[in-house]
Amino acid sequence: MKSKRAKVAIIGMGRVGATFAYALSLKRLVNEIAVVDVDADRAEGEAMDLRHGLPLIGPMDIRSGGFEVCKGADIVVITAGAGQKPGQTRLELLENNARVVHSIATGLMALGEAPILIVATNPVDVLTHRLLAQTGFPASRVMGSGTVLDSSRLRQMLAGELRVDVRGVHAHIIGEHGDSELAVWSRANISGIPLADFCAGRGVTYDAAFRERIQSGVRRAAYEIIARKGSTAYAVGVALCRIVESIVRDEKSVLTVSTAVRGLYGLPDVSLSLPCVIGEDGIEMIADSPLAGDERRALEASAAVLLQTDASLGAPA
Repeated sequence: MKSKRAKVAIIGMGRVGATFAYALSLKRLVNEIAVVDVDADRAEGEAMDLRHGLPLIGPMDIRSGGFEVCKGADIVVITAGAGQKPGQTRLELLENNARVVHSIATGLMALGEAPILIVATNPVDVLTHRLLAQTGFPASRVMGSGTVLDSSRLRQMLAGELRVDVRGVHAHIIGEHGDSELAVWSRANISGIPLADFCAGRGVTYDAAFRERIQSGVRRAAYEIIARKGSTAYAVGVALCRIVESIVRDEKSVLTVSTAVRGLYGLPDVSLSLPCVIGEDGIEMIADSPLAGDERRALEASAAVLLQTDASLGAPA
């Protein structure tokens, strides 16, 4: 993909899809952006609005239409579906959004191509797993946005607590993109310095209360934003750009996307977020690393939540 023009198709022009398209155009990661929405006028309006800024950004082909405009796309990003309402969990969106994603996959498969698929629609882990089963694509080419955003929130909160450049904070959220997600404290570090040691140097008490406060803040972040402004959009759009960037530039970045775990850590057949190496062909590898005992148990509990939720939908169509 590095040696040719890159094209990204975005299906769903709600707040997340439109914000992602805007961020993607500003970053100039691709040469072509195709936008699709069940409301064709809305999609065309968004495409027009984006095109009008191109003289100030640089040349790019931005168009709207039906599934036919996705033809030739290297990456298709699915953002369509209902968003969370105040007080609603991501898992409560399941039935409606499962139908939406199934319909989108059917339309994409009719094109006879096999782009890399990125799911942002919630509940992202279950829908990623369903999409993988429906398309039959290799697991490397179907991923969810997962906890890329949650991990960014964790890093930002730790940077604020420790008064340090966020770029030096290395920490991950894994598991469900939702209430059962967990921080991997045993691996967290500040530019190679174990988090506990760095906290001591800053005079910050690193204990269970500290960890729970930060982790709870990450888990509650979306609820807090939705309660105040109705939806999340900007950081989600940036997270999607980061995933796309690693693919189109073949960066081999390690990102916590949602992927089929297939027995890793002894987990059941679900998709959830783990650190993955992302390159031009999608997920190159899952970074298998030992977890602390409590982290492993929390990851198993998170997988059990997703397995039960997936089972509630019945067998994949």
